[in-house]
Amino acid sequence: MSANPTQDHVGLTDTFASRRYFRKFEGITTHLLRVAANMEAEGVISRDEVRIVSRYISGLLFTFRALSMKYLLVGRDTGRFFGSLNMDKRDSGFPVAAELMTMANDAQQAASHLANMPSEAALKDEMVQTILGSREIPTKLQFALSQRLYYEELARGQLFWVRNDPECHWIATEGARRRFLLHWAVYDSQINLPVIYLMRLEDTGKQALPKDSRRWPEVQAHLMAQSLAGLKLLTIAKGFDEDFDDLHPKHLRRIHVGPMYSSAFTEQSGPLRAVLEDAQAPAGQDWALAWTSEELESEEVREERAGWFGTVEREVFALDPFGGQGAETGATRTSRSIILPQRPFQVLAERNPAGFADVRKFVVSDSGQVLRY
Repeated sequence: MSANPTQDHVGLTDTFASRRYFRKFEGITTHLLRVAANMEAEGVISRDEVRIVSRYISGLLFTFRALSMKYLLVGRDTGRFFGSLNMDKRDSGFPVAAELMTMANDAQQAASHLANMPSEAALKDEMVQTILGSREIPTKLQFALSQRLYYEELARGQLFWVRNDPECHWIATEGARRRFLLHWAVYDSQINLPVIYLMRLEDTGKQALPKDSRRWPEVQAHLMAQSLAGLKLLTIAKGFDEDFDDLHPKHLRRIHVGPMYSSAFTEQSGPLRAVLEDAQAPAGQDWALAWTSEELESEEVREERAGWFGTVEREVFALDPFGGQGAETGATRTSRSIILPQRPFQVLAERNPAGFADVRKFVVSDSGQVLRY
């Protein structure tokens, strides 16, 4: 990573490049939904988890769709300077987090913007009159329509934000123990990537966690404060276990979506860059997306004294026993995958670069087929 991350950010100021970029990501997120379903079929991830992950991926799709409307006329003379999409060309290939922060602010004011804008039908009618009557390209009206469509996307909601606060879903109740699945997500500003968290826990409190007006806000605040890609899962889980005596984390998963590699837009180093350059794939197929899943599981419970007479349960987490990497990674296991179209995969298979033997490859096609190698 660069010492000054902003040096690795670039604005997409060309209209056609910007549109290609958004089309590429719309295709990638659609493929991701199919890959997630494929992972469920293989038993890599549970049905409940894949449903949650798919919701976050759909949110990413809606976020990119909104941004594509915002920057639809970038590079054109619209009579108003509105900037260009700022993306991380070096480390992630995704838009920088500041883009989503601005979008969240715009979403708060979407209703008032829409109320003061002409309707889509009125704008299109005025565009036709300008083309026929004045024989001009109605660029300013096109810009006005693109901004209306942007605010309409924001008003629909269900987008992926910089902070997607924890939600809690009941799984089962066994005696005094309730089992819940918690999930939350962030768009990490340090690495400019979406990161999804899922935690299965047991609740032995007097009141169910999502209905507990004291514990639930504390849990949400705690988890969001710890949602940093630089923190090990072991650090996050142990901190949670020690801060909440009647909540017992049994399984924690963290999914990193990305980086995205593209010979047309990014400048990452490493073997994938050479693979994409050699592939010379047509537009829309010159990409590869990394997908990393870290998991931490509790293997046993020990009791610890609390106060004069009480005891509390503490989880003992299992770390990866192979190669002594468990303590280093802070996870029970880490699985790496890469998703890419057919032509880049063929070049990857031919070159067979070091370090890719244990990486699961998902090869996708526009027809919706997903093959795993």
